[in-house]
Amino acid sequence: MFEYELQQIRSAELIRKAEHYRQAREARRAHRKENDEEGVQVRRRRVRRFRFPRAA
Repeated sequence: MFEYELQQIRSAELIRKAEHYRQAREARRAHRKENDEEGVQVRRRRVRRFRFPRAA
């Protein structure tokens, strides 16, 4: 029974983390949309990295 309770706790924590991540993503999206409507130009520069480091 103890393992079942631990799994329930882990599951609830993952659900909370996912909800927080979703809310943060929606807040960023809303902020960008608000800035775009105001005509504010923000340079979003994403640095692309290789998934695996280069071999020596």
